[in-house]
Amino acid sequence: MNKTDSAVRITHFPSGIVVQCQSERSQLSNRQRAMNMLRSQLLALKKQEQEEKLAKLRGEQREIAWGNQIRSYVFEPYTMVKDHRTGIDVGNIQAVMNGEIDVFIDAYLRLISRK
Repeated sequence: MNKTDSAVRITHFPSGIVVQCQSERSQLSNRQRAMNMLRSQLLALKKQEQEEKLAKLRGEQREIAWGNQIRSYVFEPYTMVKDHRTGIDVGNIQAVMNGEIDVFIDAYLRLISRK
């Protein structure tokens, strides 16, 4: 009986990923299957790198729970906004609700520049 060696091994040099396939009888089919496997592994690697990059940009994320808020807003009986990261208190809550948060941004930038 004549047998042919139809196994294919493909190496992607930039990433070092090695893929091999010998499930089909045809070398051409094995090459196509190996290329598809390599493509999927490269896509998975790219996705993992993007997730790591996003995680680095996001920084530390804490659980969303009581006591982990960044700011507290008190509307009644008095008005006050307190930033828990910097300790800044603002009495004009309406201005903060209208988007005037430069006081908090400046205080936070000063805080992280000291670290």
